[in-house]
Amino acid sequence: MKDMIRIIKNPVAKQWNSICERVTFSENSLQESVTAILEDVKVNKDNALVKYAELFDKVKITSFKVTEEELTEAKVLVSNELKEAIQLAKSNIEVFHSSQKEVENKIETARGVICWRRSVAIEKVGLYIPGGTAPLFSTILMLGVPANIAGCKEIILCTPPNKEGKVNPAILYTAQLVGITKIFKVGGAQAIGAMTFGTETIPNVYKILGPGNQYVTKAKELIQQQGVSIDMPAGPSEVLVIADKSSNPTFIAADLLSQAEHGVDSQVVLVSTEEEVIRLVNKELESQLNFLERKEIASKALKNSFSVLLNSKEECIQFSNTYAPEHLIIASENAPDFINGITNAGSVFLGNYSCESAGDYASGTNHTLPTNGYAKNYSGVSLDSFVKKITFQEVTREGIITIGNAIEIMAEAEGLQAHKNAVTVRLKEISNV
Repeated sequence: MKDMIRIIKNPVAKQWNSICERVTFSENSLQESVTAILEDVKVNKDNALVKYAELFDKVKITSFKVTEEELTEAKVLVSNELKEAIQLAKSNIEVFHSSQKEVENKIETARGVICWRRSVAIEKVGLYIPGGTAPLFSTILMLGVPANIAGCKEIILCTPPNKEGKVNPAILYTAQLVGITKIFKVGGAQAIGAMTFGTETIPNVYKILGPGNQYVTKAKELIQQQGVSIDMPAGPSEVLVIADKSSNPTFIAADLLSQAEHGVDSQVVLVSTEEEVIRLVNKELESQLNFLERKEIASKALKNSFSVLLNSKEECIQFSNTYAPEHLIIASENAPDFINGITNAGSVFLGNYSCESAGDYASGTNHTLPTNGYAKNYSGVSLDSFVKKITFQEVTREGIITIGNAIEIMAEAEGLQAHKNAVTVRLKEISNV
């Protein structure tokens, strides 16, 4: 039997970086294509969106905004069973993200000098929701719930239409549930451009959040040069599983396939000290794959994936930190023993029953996470993603006396006489009273 994912046995540490490289499109070709799309949308606005909808989504759209009739229809089309599941997930996400609110704390750094920091909502945010091969209505919860908790005044949503020019009812229902009514049938890099520059139909925003394919991710990267912020580079999905003797191969295979079915450019990785576990997981992959509706997509993703046999738990952790996975599953009865060694991961799932799907949907944590190694320097979406921090300070008469002389000395040392004088005139006024 041919292994479903290739096995790399005991690679030396200096090989790890090359093993961990993700499969990507040609960078020059990708950037050129996305740059051209963004410029087209900037100049031609809705006309460009009409063209790209026909080119990429194979549908002719003249009105991009989802209508009230479509929103009303969606409520009827979504089953009560799914509505209840979405509402349960929404409740857990609200609980977890509400706990992230910061208490405003005034600190007296020196006598008469009071400093504090306030979280202020970003006024206008745009949410990108993938809807091509899988309508990710769960991502609306992950983005819309914290946006509302933060107090964002304007939340718009872009998602690609199907070939009939419609948006999946579950996406429309979930958007309404979290209070989003400005929904537009636009996908891909062109949607990122529309939210960046604004069109006749779609307003511009100050920050864009949400995952997408490599075109969407590249567009998000490029629009930062236009003064629009993004959450993170969130591209093709990935998971790394660390397994030991106590792992369940059936569970692991299911977890690997849950990521592989996202897209052909997804990647799944199994790291273990046990060659027998890797063999059994490969056997389970072959068996479970046959029952998937998205078998073809998952099969292609597995071709870009691999397993690694290492000598110790410590090596497994070190390899994972080098890979910096979006999702990290510690499939072990001893999972808590691994925690302190983990430095690079988007979200971590501990133990044999903590499937990554729980975080994707209903545990309460956010599933919009850094991919492609960006977990080394980015966090996943949180309440903080929807606010900016503004610092305040109040220096009293007593305060300027306390720190004034130090400011004068430092300003003079830097050759900034006006900076020094701003303190000197105040101290002189006080001394003359």
